[in-house]
Amino acid sequence: MRMTPSQGTNKLPVLIVLHQETSSPGRVGQMLVEMGYPLDIRRPVLGDPLPPTLAHHAGAVIFGGPMSANDPEPYVKAETDWIAVPLKENKPFLGICLGAQMMVRHLGGTVGPEKDGLTEIGWYPLRATEHGRLLMPQWPRMVYHFHREGFSLPHGAQRLAEGDIYPNQAIRYGDNAWGVQFHAELTRAMMQRWVVRGEHRFIMPNAQKGSEHLEGRMIFDAPLRHWLSNFLSLVFERGEETQRAAADLDRRKSA
Repeated sequence: MRMTPSQGTNKLPVLIVLHQETSSPGRVGQMLVEMGYPLDIRRPVLGDPLPPTLAHHAGAVIFGGPMSANDPEPYVKAETDWIAVPLKENKPFLGICLGAQMMVRHLGGTVGPEKDGLTEIGWYPLRATEHGRLLMPQWPRMVYHFHREGFSLPHGAQRLAEGDIYPNQAIRYGDNAWGVQFHAELTRAMMQRWVVRGEHRFIMPNAQKGSEHLEGRMIFDAPLRHWLSNFLSLVFERGEETQRAAADLDRRKSA
């Protein structure tokens, strides 16, 4: 466990769950610290415990990793089951890639590959749904991916953004739990490491070459970074007007 301080704040820390010894929360972590949140970094795969309550945390983020939410390892099941804590306590929760897939499994949904085995490794189009546009009017048109499994839309969840190959790209459950399939958190240094270490994956169906990853960053990253800043404010600062707009849409559709 490691606590990253934030200067001049009395905010509770955000629990950060990572899946490799060298993993970093990237600019999600940087932006949360800039918002005044200390980071409580834990790696259950290395034996770090998860807290039985988030009473002493402002919320939680579970990041991605090379494993699958379907894997039988005890820590995968423990993390998946632990998501009951933020859901029950109505604390902000964000799942990124693997973290989103764990949330979907916890909610009774499924995780698996696309029927033709296509991956999303590189930059791919994103389209916001009506729900997504009500919550955030501006979404990036291209986002960065590194996955070969997607997730279903669990009962009670709303799709906020969709893609061409994997339809569920961003979802919301209740007013406090969020999941995204793509990676907005990567710094340039992180992307360069992923391109080097993940080169063997670029021959997989629909994967892009490493040069396309880096070239795409120069074109598409600025809007993605801007979106992430606004999105984290929505998740952790609870944008009241946008939450009310989404709730009104839910009521109109169920009437």
